[in-house]
Amino acid sequence: MNTILLVVLVFSSVALLAVIVRHRLSWSWAKSFTLHLISACAVLYLLNYSGLISDIKIPINPATISTVVVLGIPGIALIVGLQHIMV
Repeated sequence: MNTILLVVLVFSSVALLAVIVRHRLSWSWAKSFTLHLISACAVLYLLNYSGLISDIKIPINPATISTVVVLGIPGIALIVGLQHIMV
């Protein structure tokens, strides 16, 4: 049963990569997403270790990074506000 699921996973991954490679629009979306992801990680890292927000440490995990990637600077404000309210 596990080998069947593994074969289906590999086949669907290869098919997805084939679709992405064929369409040029997907590359621009992937570049934009990667740029947002890297900038979100960098901003969270700089905020944590620069001392701009001395009382609050924002953990770098998938939930916080995805919030900052989707919302941008308001996402950082949202996370800081939630931590201020919760702590």
